[in-house]
Amino acid sequence: MYCLPALFRFLSFKRLRLFWRLFRDRRVPWYAKALLPLMVFYLAKPLDPIPDVIPFLGQLDDVVVLAVGGWLFLRLCPPEVVREHRRALEG
Repeated sequence: MYCLPALFRFLSFKRLRLFWRLFRDRRVPWYAKALLPLMVFYLAKPLDPIPDVIPFLGQLDDVVVLAVGGWLFLRLCPPEVVREHRRALEG
């Protein structure tokens, strides 16, 4: 359960705003932008590889998809664009 605070820090409001700004930026490649809708689709779809009725494991796959997908999205975005949007959100 110690991974949950780290996940909440990763998916903070500021991070979600960063994702939204990067998603709307034309300099971010299409394949990076495709990750975000795919993650939402995975979380919203009714069929899960691990059903949510199984305690802990059912939610764990969703958490892993969010964490890995968000990390990969940031890595696929051009670093200078990510820095620019981070500065804009901080200042």
